[in-house]
This record gives sequence, C-alpha cells and structure tokens, in this order.
Amino acid sequence: MNCKFCHPTTLLIYRLPCHLHFAGEIEDCSFGVQPSDYVLPQEVKAAGFGICADELGSIVEGHDVKKLKFHGGVTGLSEKLSTSMNDGLNTETDLHTRRQEIYGINKFTESEQRGFFVFVWEALQDMTLMILGVCAFVSLIVGLAMEGWPAGAHDGLGIVASIMLVVFVTATSDYRQSLQFRDLDKEKKKIAMQVTRNGYRQKMSIYELLPGDIVHLSIGDQVPADGLFVSGFSVLIDESSLTGESEPIMVTLENPFLLSGTKVQDGSCKMMVTTVGMRTQWGKLMATLSEGGDDETPLQVKLNGVATIIGKIGLFFAVVTFAVMVQGLFSRKLQEGTHWSWNGDDAMQLLEFFAVAVTIVVVAVPEGLPLAVTLSLAFAMKKMMNDKALVRHLAACETMGSATNICSDKTGTLTTNKMTVVKSCICMNVKDVSNLSDASSLFSDLPESVKKVLLQSIFNNTGGEVVVSKGGKNEMLGTPTDTALLAFGLALGGDFQAERKASKLVKVEPFNSTKKKMGVVLELPEGGGFRAHTKGASEIILANCDKVINSKGETVPLDEASIKHLQATINDFACEALRTICLGYMELEKGFSAEDPIPTSGYTCIGIVGIKDPVRPGVKESVAVCRSAGITVRMVTGDNINTAKAIARECGILTDDGLAIEGPEFREKNQEELLSLIPKIQVMARSSPLDKHTLVKHLRTTFDEVVAVTGDGTNDAPALHEADIGLAMGIAGTEVAKESADVLILDDNFSTIVTVAKWGRSVYINIQKFVQFQLTVNIVALIVNFSSACLTGSAPLTAVQLLWVNMIMDTLGALALATEPPNNDLMKRPPVGKRQNFISNVMWRNILGQSFYQFTVLWLLQAKGESIFRLNGPDSNLVLNTLIFNTFVFCQVFNEISSREMEEIDVFKGILDNYVFVAVLSATVVFQIIIIEFLGKFASTAPLTFVQWFVTVFIGFLGMPIAAGLKKIPV
Repeated sequence: MNCKFCHPTTLLIYRLPCHLHFAGEIEDCSFGVQPSDYVLPQEVKAAGFGICADELGSIVEGHDVKKLKFHGGVTGLSEKLSTSMNDGLNTETDLHTRRQEIYGINKFTESEQRGFFVFVWEALQDMTLMILGVCAFVSLIVGLAMEGWPAGAHDGLGIVASIMLVVFVTATSDYRQSLQFRDLDKEKKKIAMQVTRNGYRQKMSIYELLPGDIVHLSIGDQVPADGLFVSGFSVLIDESSLTGESEPIMVTLENPFLLSGTKVQDGSCKMMVTTVGMRTQWGKLMATLSEGGDDETPLQVKLNGVATIIGKIGLFFAVVTFAVMVQGLFSRKLQEGTHWSWNGDDAMQLLEFFAVAVTIVVVAVPEGLPLAVTLSLAFAMKKMMNDKALVRHLAACETMGSATNICSDKTGTLTTNKMTVVKSCICMNVKDVSNLSDASSLFSDLPESVKKVLLQSIFNNTGGEVVVSKGGKNEMLGTPTDTALLAFGLALGGDFQAERKASKLVKVEPFNSTKKKMGVVLELPEGGGFRAHTKGASEIILANCDKVINSKGETVPLDEASIKHLQATINDFACEALRTICLGYMELEKGFSAEDPIPTSGYTCIGIVGIKDPVRPGVKESVAVCRSAGITVRMVTGDNINTAKAIARECGILTDDGLAIEGPEFREKNQEELLSLIPKIQVMARSSPLDKHTLVKHLRTTFDEVVAVTGDGTNDAPALHEADIGLAMGIAGTEVAKESADVLILDDNFSTIVTVAKWGRSVYINIQKFVQFQLTVNIVALIVNFSSACLTGSAPLTAVQLLWVNMIMDTLGALALATEPPNNDLMKRPPVGKRQNFISNVMWRNILGQSFYQFTVLWLLQAKGESIFRLNGPDSNLVLNTLIFNTFVFCQVFNEISSREMEEIDVFKGILDNYVFVAVLSATVVFQIIIIEFLGKFASTAPLTFVQWFVTVFIGFLGMPIAAGLKKIPV
C-alpha cells in the first residue's frame, strides 16, 4: 500500500482507497489485486459460481470500478453469482447450500457468553465479603487451636457458609439477568427487509440474506450487507457510521457501492447482495470493537450516591462499635488485673468484635439498591416484551414513569394505518367509493383519456408496487397511502405491470415529509414526449395547478369557482377525518433530461381522493387514562388541519379549551408567543419534522416537562433524540427511527404506550418500596448493635445473623419488592416530578415510624427480656439473643408485606398474584425456622419454645397495624 495519495488511516482502518482511485484518475496505487491477476479458485468453480467471496468483498469494500468492469459490471456479477436481477435467488436448487458454504451467512460473531462461575468470581470481589473471609480464616485457625475440631470451627464455618450463600445468590441473580439481556439484545437486532427471491417479493430476516439476493431499500433503512446498486432513484447514503463523514454519498450506476451498517437517507433502490457477515465492512469493524453493556441508569446513579452516604455512616458506626467493644474488654481485664496476660479466648473475642464491626458495614452498605433497580428494570423489560414493547435502553423504563407529555403521530399510532380510498372528486364530480368492488362501474362514465391519465398517475407516481405473491395473487407493497391508491387503481380496472411497461421513468423525486409531495417524469411511448406527474397534500398540489379537468373531460383553466369547489371538497373530506391527496399532471412540451428539476407549477388537476384511516380501538380510552394520570397527549401530524381536528376529537385529544395549529403558523411565532401557546397546543397539523422537534425542545427546556415522542420515519429521528424518551413504532418504523428510539412499540398501538407508562411508574414505585424497606432495616440494625455495644459491651446480633438479615433485605427483599407488577391505580396519580426527591415525605414517615417501633421493642427485649421470658441458667444470654434475632427477622418479614403499599392500608391486595413475593416470603420464614431450630452452633442460636415463637412472631406482626396507623398521618 504505497500510494502517495492515500491517507494511511483510510488504508489501514477502513482499507478503502482514496477518492481519486474511485474516479480512476491515478494508476500507481497497489491497493488490492489487479483485475487481470484474478484466478478463480477451483472449489468455487466446482460449486457452480464464477467469483470467490474475497474477490467480491474487495470490489465493494475497495469501491473498485476497474474490477467491477473486469467482471462485467453488476450484470456480469449476477451471472457469476447465479442469480437474476429480476427474480432474485432460486433457493430450490442444490446451489443454495453450496452458496452458504462458499460465501458464508449474514451473521456477526458474538462475544462469548460469560459462564456462571465468572459471576461467582465477580461477586467474591466485594471488599466487605473479602474482609469477612479473612475474619473467617483467622477464626478457624484460632478456634481449631483453642477448641479443636469440630467445636472450634463453628464460628469460622458459619461466616464462610454465610459468605458463600450471599455470593451464590448474587451470582445466580446476575447470571440470570445477563441471559435475559442477551435474549433482549437478540430481539433488538431482529430486522426484516423486503427481498425478491424465487421470483416474488417477500419479507425476510437480514440474517437469511446471501450473496445474490435482491434487496429493496427505501428511506430510513439500514443497509443489511455489502452490495451493488441495481436500479433506483435519488439514493443518498449516510456512511457516517463507518467513515465518520457527515456528507451523504449519492449512489448511482456509476458509483454503485453500498456498505453494510450505512443508512438510506433519501430515495429508494434495489441492491444485489455481494458480501455477508464478518466479511462485510461492518463485520470487520465490529470485530475490532468489544460491545459494552448498558450504562447505569439515572436512578441507579442516584441510588449509588445514596448507598455511598449510607455506607460511610455505617463505617462510622462500625468503627465506633468496635472501639467501644474493645474498650469494654480492656476495662474488664483491667478490673480483673489480667491486662498484661492475653490468651486465645481474648483473641477470639477481639476477632468477634472485628467481625461484628465488619458485618455492621455489610448491613449498612445497601448493595441491594443497584440490584433492586436492575432486577426491577429487567423484570419490567421482560414483561413489556409480552405487551409488545421492546425496551432498547434500561433508563427508558424509569423515565417513562415521569412522562408528563406524549407527542404522538396520528398515522399508525392513533389510527390503524390500514388505508382505503373511500371518496373521490374526479372531473369535479364527488363520489363515494367506499365499496371498491363497485369502483369500476362508478367510473364507467369517465372519458377514456381521463381514465388513462388517472391510472398512469396512480401506477407510475408511487413508491409502492403491485407484485405477484407465492400464491399467484396480487400483493401491494409500499406505504399505506401508496397501497390505498394502488388498490383504487386496480379497482378501476388498471394493470400495474402493463402501465409501468408502457412508459419509461426518467426521473423520480420520492415523497418528502418537508415538501409533502412526490413527483415523476415519464417518457411516453412512440415519441409521445414527456409528462410530469405530481401527488401529495391537497392544498400544496392544488396551489401548483393552473388547470383542471372538468366534468366533460376537457382541460380548462382553474378559475375562482373551480378553486372554491375543490377547496370545499377538500374541507368536506377533511371534516370526515379523511386524508386528502391531490393528483396532477403536465405535458413537458420543451422536452426533459434527467438532470433537469421536475417543475413545481403549471399542473393540471386530475382530481382529489379521500383516504380513510380508522382510529384504533381503545385509543379514546387510553387517552382518557393518560389525562387522569396527568399526562398531556398532543397529536403532531402532516395532515390537513380539519382532518387532524376530526381525528383528535374522535380520540379525545382535542378538548374545548385546547388549540389546533398548523406548522407554518407555529413557525412564525416568536418566543413570547410560544410561551403562551405551547401549553394549549393539542393538535399540530401540516407540521414538518422541525416543528415536531421545536415543540418537544420547548416543552423540555422551557416548561421542564418530561416528553415522550412517537415516530416511525427517518424524519422523526431529531425529535426522538430530543425527547426524554423516544417510542418508535416498530412494524411501520424505519431502522433509523428504531435506532433513535428508547422503546419500540411492536404493534404500532397507542394503548401499548400507556402500558409502557404504567410499567415505568411501577419500576419507580417498586424501587421506592424497596428503599423504604431497606432503610428501616439499616437504621434498626445499626442502632441496636451500636447502642447494645456501647451499653453492654456486646452486640446481640452476631456476624452470621447479620449476614442472614443482609440477605433478607438485600437480595431477597429486592427480588420480592422490585418485581411487583403494576396496577391500574398507578395511572390515577400525577407523574413523578423530574426534580422530586426520591425519598419522599411519605417514605420518611413510614421509615422513621417503623424504625422507632422496632428499636423500642428490641431494646425492651435487650433490657427486660430475661425477666419477661423468665430466663435463667447458663444459656439465658444465648436464648435472649436468639429471641432478639427472631423478633428482628419477623419484624422485617411483616414490614416487607407493609412495604407493598406506601400509602394504602390494604397491603394484601393482589399479593397471591405475585408468585415471586409469596415464594421469597415463604423461603425467608422456612429458612428462619431452620436457622433457629437446627443450626444452633453455626448461627449462634438456641431452639425456642412454642410460646417464645408465638411472642416473637406476634411482635413482628404488630408492626403491620402500626404501619397502617402511620399511613393515616398526613405529611
């Protein structure tokens, strides 16, 4: 690679020669193999192909025009790949299997799934667990030296077992979560494309593509593999994902190279796949990168800060507790006069003090907070998949819970996106054509010349196609508007294929959401000259017309009376919630070349059609739910203002005090006017992508709202990016829209957006419930151990017991409370404010009230327990500490139930529907019984009598009516 013109970065990283080579302007570059040097490998020839995978790759990757010409251009390569540019691959021959063997499949190598024991190792890296491990080791050494086996090993093995339990539960949780995320990642990457194969057009996964496949690309699609341009119009490709260059590249027959991972910015085309999988430019780039996991969500970041503060407080208490206990030991030895003689028992006591101090830190540090967030989000993500919502970013779940505004598209979101022509105004005559089967007879009175130009306009000026399906039936492909018009044309008796063959397409300007129109120029047969056709938003096209076809089929000037009639027709159609499309044409008497722009005025109006797009069932109810939840729904559409208002009223979006405005009028407003207008805007019609972006930006920055935006096209990407959360419509959406969005609505249904909002609120509330529960445990455990250590010189809760409590409140508590499903009551509350404190006044009331009760009863047991339970004998202290431990655990069990609702008294509502909660609670109780009754030496406990069990459980249960009473205190 010694070309003096090629930049080394271009050569080494992207392996692309410089632009001079693309143009064939210089000869001295040694990039790649010279065409004349190419020798076809024997195995490729034997398989029935005329070119190998490496050679194909070098042509497209190197943009090598000379090599392409050497192999006969795109046509020559199609023959060497044994494919047809019209019918695509034939998969019903032996070649199909051999094709995969020679050229590979369209899949990228994925990073290896980490095994379970990797997660075990990561869980062991926790600093507090490592310190406890050292304590356990020293405890074992000292214990075995002093008391021998097995008596001396109980404390050490108890701590080891507790550590391993914590580690394996954490590792299992993380491992399962990683598997979930891997499955979700696969769902995210599922992309289907329109492909011609076996002679008919079909939808196919990009992973099934093979070299030789003919892929149909349109605006917003991501190029699924390396390939060559076959045919198309106005194709602009955004290669910034590969090269970093922001300027789009025009792809034509002269520059036919398309690289995987790039995006179609404008136009449409057919592409022949040449290279797939890891051989593509994108695959090679991916091989050099390691895909990182999801970043922490805002809530996780916020809670990590809370955890750090609590951890520091816990560390302070732990140090003070250790110092007080050591001071107590020194004081006792000083009184006994044994302060100069130390034995193994003293060393064990010091070690026990240190273990208690470390476990106070373990209990205090709420490592369950991030776990709870992750569990709740992962659980919500999985459940939302069942509700047809695919979450691309974890943070979207919690953000949607705070949404105050939803800026929604009309088509496909509020409506079904299944369009049909139901009314028309051709030759100035309005007709109802809702029954398309009668359309042919309805238009039998049309002059033949008008019918001919109408069908020519419908079948040529379109981004859609009529293709023959596998079953031999006509199938319409394209946007819903295009397919509605094609169906109308077929109902009139038109023949799509014959009409397309009758004239030659010279130039196409695809539909553009800014211009709101599409245009084509045809070369008519037998020297008939050139004709331009235009179609689009009725007001825009009508303004470009100066003639009209009258009721006799004659072309006459468009006078004032005709304009009024057509405008009244447009308004009538729009008020019936119909989308209106105007069709026009003009003869180009001065000729036309492909370089000339398509004229923008001087057209003859053929007619207007009204297209019905029914409102989706359940939308009105969903909008009402949003309103009761404090969420304002605004409709942003490119439709006529009357159509938009009619649909908005039908959906319940436009109210009497609301405002409907058109995009051009909105753009003219100054900052001061926007401040008063934006809060009232419920409908924005005839809007451009910039209008949507501006509205969203103002709502977020000026009015401090949390905005969710729906979008299904490339032009929605800016608004989706600007919003707090983007909700792309999955099925109708382009790949650019999907990539810009945080959540993909897979069924294009507005009701699903409400479901996402409900889950978002559920995530936030669940984390609040868990934090309320965990902080209560933290406060009580810290104060009980600290105060006891200060006043008595010993802690009632041992290291093993504290680790078990830590397990209850961290892992098991997170699992139980973070997986509560949402209920309908969540949508009767206002959204959570963006700057609202996470720990609310309601939570502080519940935390402090419950903590006070628990601390009071535990301290009462500590001070008066022996006399209350009439304990005496050598084991009285052990039994008392067991009673305190059991009471403490059952306080948490019942507090966990109370934490299911932070404000409602009825905490049992729906409890049996949450199997995870019931299972965790049951497991906690069963294990507690086992620890008390059967693991005495291991857990430093003693078996309790029935009365003792009843009293400790009853004290825990009393926390529930106290929690209910606390909820009645206003805050």
